[in-house]
Amino acid sequence: MKKNIFIKLSSATVVLLAVFFSSSCVKLDVLPQDRLSDVAYWKKPDAAINAVNTCYTNLMSAEEILFSDAMSDNAYCKTGYNQAIGNGSYSTDDGYVKSVWGSKYAGIRNCNILLDNIDKVPGLSAELKNRYMAEVKVIRAYLYFELYSKFGDVPYFTKTITISESQEIARTPKSEIVTDLLNQLTEIENNNYLPESYSGKDLGRVTRYAAMGLKARILLFENRWADVKTETEKIIGKFTLFPSYEGLFYTENEGNSEVILDIQYMLNSRENSVEYQFLPPSLGGYAQLAPLQELVDSYIATDGNPISSSTVYSAATPYLNRDPRLAATIIYTGNSYKMADGSLKVINCDKGSSKDGYGFSSDCTPTGYYYKKYFDKNYRLTVSSSSLNTILIRYADILLMNAEANAELGTLNTAVWDATIKPLRLRAGFSNPLALNFPSGKSNQDLIDIVRRERRSELALEGLRHKDIIRWQIAENVLNGYCHGLLTNDIIGVDNGHVRVENRTFDKAKHYLWPIPQTEIDLNKNLTKNPNW
Repeated sequence: MKKNIFIKLSSATVVLLAVFFSSSCVKLDVLPQDRLSDVAYWKKPDAAINAVNTCYTNLMSAEEILFSDAMSDNAYCKTGYNQAIGNGSYSTDDGYVKSVWGSKYAGIRNCNILLDNIDKVPGLSAELKNRYMAEVKVIRAYLYFELYSKFGDVPYFTKTITISESQEIARTPKSEIVTDLLNQLTEIENNNYLPESYSGKDLGRVTRYAAMGLKARILLFENRWADVKTETEKIIGKFTLFPSYEGLFYTENEGNSEVILDIQYMLNSRENSVEYQFLPPSLGGYAQLAPLQELVDSYIATDGNPISSSTVYSAATPYLNRDPRLAATIIYTGNSYKMADGSLKVINCDKGSSKDGYGFSSDCTPTGYYYKKYFDKNYRLTVSSSSLNTILIRYADILLMNAEANAELGTLNTAVWDATIKPLRLRAGFSNPLALNFPSGKSNQDLIDIVRRERRSELALEGLRHKDIIRWQIAENVLNGYCHGLLTNDIIGVDNGHVRVENRTFDKAKHYLWPIPQTEIDLNKNLTKNPNW
């Protein structure tokens, strides 16, 4: 079943996207950057579809997704962007915090404008009206989820607000926001406002399953395990895993059988520049973004055990007999990128080894590893641009949510394992029965830990780890102290010889919520601060 978000964007819409994501702070009363507020605009027959397409540009960006893991124990960002979130040095004036707040509310405003004006569009059938409204409500729910999962209580409104209202609106309790979002998504699901799939010119829009997947993800964040189990069971069996784990992220396989929702890019007209920020120098990059040793070490061995207890793992050859997803996700010494002409570009990350080696220059990896996942072999080197779609929700995530819910409920058994974790490991390339079969005899906490580790490995560098460590309440355990890179033995006896990349701090009394930007509080006396900010 092909699921793809392919929306043809006008040049004005592309500019709009750039405005939203380059702005450091966009207020709640921001005026749209196009003509959505023009009364005459809504009298045109194509007004609704054009406005809906604009809302899609507000959904997320490739930069947000790929840099998100730098806010966790999976990756590191050299400077700027969201580095301060990862190391705990951010403040109420942090630029990235303000940009998230501003861009999400800019998107919400565009969604509200469409919903407030769609009745004015001439000749629009009831079926199309309901579909367009449902698409935009899903996008708006995604944006609100991004806000409340980071800031907690936030201003919540479903109508276009005036400048004066934006300066007086208070924060809505998170519980009320969650209830309303879930109610909206349930209504969309139950009333079949959205089709299960699209074809032709509509191929790629938000589907009913995308709405259900978002609903499941919100329920997961709220630890509502029984509801997660119920919602994901409705989706299981409706999609299939793409046969190749590495191939999931190739341009030729975009919109494959596993993709439920993704961010669309188009060659030459709408691209992202993340390639430049994670590729090695020999491929034109400067490795602003790099995986951490902590992520590398989290991948199990081929016998299904963590490397700390595996009998097939050897520290002398650390990348042999490992979860095949490690090689598909991270570039380490001896691993390679598949190029457009079919050749393999082998990378040497070792210190002093080559142009790509650790410490050779400021353009090299700061950890001794490079991103491999989301490498676009057709990227345009001259402008460091990629048109590879970025996946937001895929079927593997649905299977992992179901497995986690069952583990938390104490109902993870052979049948559930064989329907969720086992297919993921088979697709990854495991063959050892010890890794494929249900780990009987384990405690329930052991099973929870196994599923959490599986989730980290399967979805690494896809922008979900930060939310996971927040909802699991383990951030203070994994984001305090030094994070690490490859083994160099530069300092004998310190951190087992691994490079110290950055000393991080996570204060559990304040960092589980981001600060409300001070600029927003200055404008609105009814906005309160989060604890200890």
